[in-house]
This record gives sequence, C-alpha cells and structure tokens, in this order.
Amino acid sequence: MPVRSFRLQLNPGQAAEYRRRHDALWPELAALLQQAGIEDYRIFLDEKDGALYGVMRYRRDDLLEALPRSPVMQRWWAYMADIMQTHPDHSPVSVELLPVFAFPPESAT
Repeated sequence: MPVRSFRLQLNPGQAAEYRRRHDALWPELAALLQQAGIEDYRIFLDEKDGALYGVMRYRRDDLLEALPRSPVMQRWWAYMADIMQTHPDHSPVSVELLPVFAFPPESAT
C-alpha cells in the first residue's frame, strides 16, 4: 500500500487549537478521506517548533489527487488557515518527506 509523509507548520501557540479542531473532525471530511482511499492517516506534532508530520497510507494515487478539488477539502483548508502556514488558496504549505528507511524492508513501497 502506498505511503505519503509530509511536513506542515503550525503558527506559534496554535497546537491546542489544531488538536481541538481535529478532535471535532467534520463527518463529511471523514467520509471524503475514506472515499479517497485513505486507510490510515496520522499527524504528529513536534512541540518545540510547531512542526506537524503526517503519514498517510492510501489505496490509489488518482483518488488522493482528487482531494484538493473537493469543496469539502477547500472549506477545511479555509477553516484551518488562521492557525497554520498556507498558500493563498488556503491549502497548507506541505513539504514531502522522502523515505529513507522501512522495517520490514518490503513495507518501503
């Protein structure tokens, strides 16, 4: 199963609010993520600098690539834009992380 990892950045002092908003994830967003083939999605916080590290396991690239065009996704991005670094369209500034190690080795794909 494909895996994507990425880094996002919170604005200073926004960790609690980020957690609160994700604890109340919109049902329509949860449904959209499932429809996009996301099997497992985790986000980790580095408290010292507000960096967020996401790890996502998904079924198909084409389904995942359609997410940014969804009105639900665009509303979520706008909702989150005040607490994290975003582009002018409110999509989060995201840096892809490249895999350098996996165990067991076959899970690196």
